[in-house]
Amino acid sequence: QVQLVESGGGLVQAGGSLRLSCVASRSIFSINAMGWYRQAPGKERELVAIITKGGNTNYADFAKGRFTISRDIAGNTVYLQMNSLKSEDTAVYYCNAWNFGMNYWGQGTQVTVSS
Repeated sequence: QVQLVESGGGLVQAGGSLRLSCVASRSIFSINAMGWYRQAPGKERELVAIITKGGNTNYADFAKGRFTISRDIAGNTVYLQMNSLKSEDTAVYYCNAWNFGMNYWGQGTQVTVSS
């Protein structure tokens, strides 16, 4: 069982940056993978970025070159640094932990990018 709490969302102008944080209720060292997803109004939830237990990362095409996922194992925290934000990045961003076939989700944090 893992509880996840996101923070760091907000309103930002296009071209700006935000850093999202996701704090887990237990050590993330042994969790198979953690990631960030997003869901815009009227759209399905989509993958943004993931980081595996081994530290490998993978990004959606729209995130490559602009977003960076990282982790602080000692702090049980996963981050998403988002740069060069666009209006189409507006969405609720969710933290996810995937461990032995089980998915855990945070409550989400709203990111709004004004053009």
